[in-house]
Amino acid sequence: MDDNSLDVDELLNSKPGPKEESLWDTIKTVVYAVAIALLVRTFAYEPFSIPSGSMIPTLLVGDYLFVSKMSYGYSKHSLPFSLPLIPGRVWYDEPERGDVVVFKLPTDGSTDYIKRIVGLPGDEIQVRGGVLHINGERVKRERLGDYVYKDTRGIFHNTARYLETLPGGVSHEIIEESDTFPADNTAVYKVPADHFFAMGDNRDNSRDSRFLMDVGFIPKENLVGRAEVLFFSNEGTFWQVWTWPWTLRFERFFESVD
Repeated sequence: MDDNSLDVDELLNSKPGPKEESLWDTIKTVVYAVAIALLVRTFAYEPFSIPSGSMIPTLLVGDYLFVSKMSYGYSKHSLPFSLPLIPGRVWYDEPERGDVVVFKLPTDGSTDYIKRIVGLPGDEIQVRGGVLHINGERVKRERLGDYVYKDTRGIFHNTARYLETLPGGVSHEIIEESDTFPADNTAVYKVPADHFFAMGDNRDNSRDSRFLMDVGFIPKENLVGRAEVLFFSNEGTFWQVWTWPWTLRFERFFESVD
């Protein structure tokens, strides 16, 4: 046999060199990391950012938060791209009144919205003179003072700030520019079975369940999860890291969402 020829047994039994082993280890590490991240995102916690002011003063534009995917069980909307692999909702636990939830917009099934649950299945919801009424009872609203904020267009708003206490005792802050806007006086909404009624805390600047053609009642299958905790907040442009020393809201880091 020619001295330069390869022995077949030697070729088959040869082991990869250090460089090949290093590359393969790196690939495996990346695959494992991606798989773990997808599992956590699908079944445990998913990060979301706040692009609009509809939940001011609870959530501000530029807040980043974790949403618990475990809170209400799982549906197809728990999966990436809403893959239709889960029929209905499994391991379901009903939201509580006052929960801040992320859900898929019922009118398109794909857009993420975040609002506060104020109406449960079977409730009758109405807004009269800017005040929320649940099952015919006026919800307690206590004036706290004024609240000033700048919207995404750079316009300042001077609004009234209230502490609203829902049936069951959950209290949270809301803001109102006026009690005479069109959505401050509504018809009575009867929440269907397995559906929920949600509103933004910035009551005069929120497209929510009051607008039946835009949002309407939220089916339980459309729930993505409950907002739990802020992990980052920036009033500037996220990618402009050189501005972070002046734009980061450090006081909001790791605040719970109530």
